[in-house]
Amino acid sequence: MDGRVATKGRKDDPAIEADDAVDLRLGETVRLLRQRAGFSIQDVANKTGLSIGMISQLERARVTPSIRTLRLLSIALDVPISYFFETRDPADVQPYVVRRSNRRLLRLTASGVVKEALMPDGKGQLELYELTLNPGASSGTDFLQHTGEKAGYIVSGSLRLWLDNQAHVLEAGDSFRFPSIVPHMFDNPTQQAARVVWVTTLR
Repeated sequence: MDGRVATKGRKDDPAIEADDAVDLRLGETVRLLRQRAGFSIQDVANKTGLSIGMISQLERARVTPSIRTLRLLSIALDVPISYFFETRDPADVQPYVVRRSNRRLLRLTASGVVKEALMPDGKGQLELYELTLNPGASSGTDFLQHTGEKAGYIVSGSLRLWLDNQAHVLEAGDSFRFPSIVPHMFDNPTQQAARVVWVTTLR
């Protein structure tokens, strides 16, 4: 497993054009965050282990990133992964509360994953999400490691959680916690969508 992401072909379907808009926004966000930090593409490549070509294509919306790729970028650029989510009307933003109707979304169509932010905007010590994993969805094609901890609860369906090359198949009602330095990845090997509440601490 090597961290590849899907490259784009010709897309004429209006429904797919919405996915293109998501990728354009992601690419622009990565570029602006990189420039704000004063990093070159080479700097970001060195910090993430991603190739220069991958980052360049991502910024130009030529590839769709995986969750793993966005997590590596969020660590390198020192921002919560929620920075890559869709924006909201400022009038709907509250400092401490998130209404269900106002959740920010991150749709990673190529990975089959939808992440919904359950925490208010801004930096904090915790990141809280609800993940929907379509059949065959995954966090990416390689293991991820970083500082902090991760924990979660399976709301429905099944999640296969890989920890240090060992697979744990978790069903609804199961939960987990592990140090994020343990090599990890996850997928949904079933034909039923899965929902997971996911908690991350970075430091």
